[in-house]
Amino acid sequence: MITSIFSKSRPFNYILVTVLMVCFFFVSETHDTAWTNSSGGIIIKTGCLLLLLFALFLTNFVTKRNGMSKDSTYPFLFYFVFLVFFPGLFSDPSLIAANFFVLLALRRLISLQSLITPKEKIFDASLWIFAAALFKFWCILYLLIVFISIIFHVSRDYRNWVIPFIALLSAGTIFVLCSLLFEPLWIERLWDGAYVDTSFEYFRDNRENLALSLYAAVSVLFFFAMLFSLGSKPLILHSSYKKILFSFVVGVAVFVLSPAKGNALLSFTYMPLAIMATSYIEGLSSQWAKEGFSLGVCLVAIACFVMQVGL
Repeated sequence: MITSIFSKSRPFNYILVTVLMVCFFFVSETHDTAWTNSSGGIIIKTGCLLLLLFALFLTNFVTKRNGMSKDSTYPFLFYFVFLVFFPGLFSDPSLIAANFFVLLALRRLISLQSLITPKEKIFDASLWIFAAALFKFWCILYLLIVFISIIFHVSRDYRNWVIPFIALLSAGTIFVLCSLLFEPLWIERLWDGAYVDTSFEYFRDNRENLALSLYAAVSVLFFFAMLFSLGSKPLILHSSYKKILFSFVVGVAVFVLSPAKGNALLSFTYMPLAIMATSYIEGLSSQWAKEGFSLGVCLVAIACFVMQVGL
């Protein structure tokens, strides 16, 4: 049933997932209704929901625009499913903002394969990454994807190697000026998050531990399926799929290195994992296998959501 619905791109699919996203978001957030007592809290929650919805559409757009999907809405579905795994993300505006900026950067880097205005894309992607790093410092690691993209496509022009540093200077100058003018503590907060913390002391909730274990199992399946099937992909898409694999690894690295850990930090892996899941499902020849894997992942995600929100 799931594959018959999402194997095609229909308006109904987008409406269905959007409605489900809104429902799951508000079910998660109704356990603490303090945000409803002020207009500022309502605005922040509304902004978070809109960014999450935009991330759904952006993931689907990037996948289809760059030829990594067979005109399906699987990326749209799987990104939503992975969001449901860790509902703690819904309560973290800074993490949602950082994730949104990383998605914008990946969009520009994946489209670099067209070789249309490569310098502008490198600059834009670098700028978005620095914007994400202002919210979660270790997003700075995504600069590795920028340089990997340069190696894949435009390494011969030395100016392309300098562009990320120009973006850093631009973003840093704007941030420092805004901080000095409006809130000097912004610099201190950024500095406070700029250290490595590889401890995992937050593993105290059995429900979150189970959700993390199940997510890790799903991730390993889709990651290695993509890795081993890369040779069968069209040659023109190899660089795009490699960037997806690298971005997943960087997302895991951000989770491992960041202080104040939580499962929601794995949200940086949702976009590449949704694309890998799409590739895996579309590559299965058996309709029953497609249905079984899709339904299984959906049911596991919903079960994890129910456990963690305490329904």
